[in-house]
Amino acid sequence: MRQNLRATLIGKENRQADARAIRLAGLILLGATGLAAQALPAKVSRVDEPAAEPRARIVVSIPDHKLALVENGRVVKIYPVAVGRRVTPSPTGILYIANRVKNPTYYRPGVVIPPGSSDPVGTRWMGLSKRGYGIHGTNEPGSIGHAASHGCIRMRNRDAEDLFSRVRIGDVVELHAHRDAEILALFHAGAGEPAKPVLTAASYVAAAAH
Repeated sequence: MRQNLRATLIGKENRQADARAIRLAGLILLGATGLAAQALPAKVSRVDEPAAEPRARIVVSIPDHKLALVENGRVVKIYPVAVGRRVTPSPTGILYIANRVKNPTYYRPGVVIPPGSSDPVGTRWMGLSKRGYGIHGTNEPGSIGHAASHGCIRMRNRDAEDLFSRVRIGDVVELHAHRDAEILALFHAGAGEPAKPVLTAASYVAAAAH
């Protein structure tokens, strides 16, 4: 009797843990196609804990179709990207990395595309705090450098993998629709040159409140 009760409790705990993993993986709307998708829990490598303070700053210049990675106040790397089309624009403002998935499985009603060369989101997914949007790889590398997505930020798979290895949950993502003086300076700075200071968690909250 006790063994049966213990087995029941363990089974319940496992089901609750699986449910938490599924909720944490989350239902995401993929900007590659604008269709609903979800990463299978079995395909989620590991979900990081949110960073107390962002260590990296990701800056996207939508008109330039470029993404800059800033670490410790310096430009580390600039990547070419694809952004949203005019009718399905990328979001703007200050967001943050909300989840990270290696080799995501793509879903839409009636279709499941496992990781591989046909996966519309490529080999990496970095979900943003604005639901339905993310930074990800692609199976259409020819779209990079253009306004071609349904709002997400697309990268070549090798670039998405490189960026994925450098960022963590909680890192700030800024998306700019216009070339102001800061954007012009940032995207003309060479690697290792100074950039604007990295936002702290407190300044992110303050900025998001306005």
